[in-house]
Amino acid sequence: MNAAENTRSPNHQDERLAIAVVGTGVIGAAWVSGFLAAGHSVTAFDPADGAEERLLEQVKSNLEMTTGVSHSQLNRLAFASTLAESVGSADFVQENGPERLEVKQAMLAEIDAAAPEATIIASSTSGFAPSEISAEATKAPSRIVVGHPFNPAHLIPLVEVVPTPGASPELVDRALSIYRSIGKKPILVRAELPGHVVNRLQAALWQETYSLVNEGVVSVSDIDTAISYGPGLRWAILGPLAQQALSGGAGGMRHVLDHLGPPQEVWMHDLKKVHLDEDLKGKLIAGVDDELVDRDTTAIARQRDEMLIRLLELKQRYEELP
Repeated sequence: MNAAENTRSPNHQDERLAIAVVGTGVIGAAWVSGFLAAGHSVTAFDPADGAEERLLEQVKSNLEMTTGVSHSQLNRLAFASTLAESVGSADFVQENGPERLEVKQAMLAEIDAAAPEATIIASSTSGFAPSEISAEATKAPSRIVVGHPFNPAHLIPLVEVVPTPGASPELVDRALSIYRSIGKKPILVRAELPGHVVNRLQAALWQETYSLVNEGVVSVSDIDTAISYGPGLRWAILGPLAQQALSGGAGGMRHVLDHLGPPQEVWMHDLKKVHLDEDLKGKLIAGVDDELVDRDTTAIARQRDEMLIRLLELKQRYEELP
């Protein structure tokens, strides 16, 4: 059994839904792959020339890496000729249009008008608030939520779910349940914030790494080594707060905060803000170029994905232990 199958919630395996995926680029294809692997039927739509052929190729590649490709999976995939056709009978819609507010608003308004009123509509937006992207919807705008995945989205389980203000608890629970049914690990974000939660956490780390590089404290390569061979290894097993509590031994989080909190607060207050001017961008680009010189980035991405699968399998194995 593969990692994607292992993380799928058994309580929802027997529920087969009609899914619409609007926008079938890299993210959209990942969503299609996940829904098909979980046994749902998918109707996709993308107005770009050649989109259907590219989607099929990407889905086959994604499934080959996770569950393996089967005729039953591909037979449950249809490609609609219009957006309205794709969402007209959907139980759940995942929108993946360009990350431009006016495009999102227009697309979600069209989806809202065409989809049955009980249909949940989720957007993969990486930073816009649900109240922003649903502003032009008139039929049932409160059923529009953010469902933000992370790349490579066919492998990474995390999804941030941000409800539109006014969304019912039942609708939110339903969205979380559907994501769990395809092996995702959704988190509920209870307030609208630019970038949601995880992008903000990443931005905090990027801010300090950019600052350290800008000040010549450390090289780009050493930054990547420091995270990937240091705290990044631990964070992949437990989150930063649970990991911090473990470092307190028997005293747990209270011991850590009581005894290490004061110096930690000094470090936090010393973090620097940076501006991504041309000079800093040049330093970062040159540093990454030096780090990856003579390396095949396609092969690196493939190796990353293979390691992610092994890591997810390992995490699942230990989560199942009593």
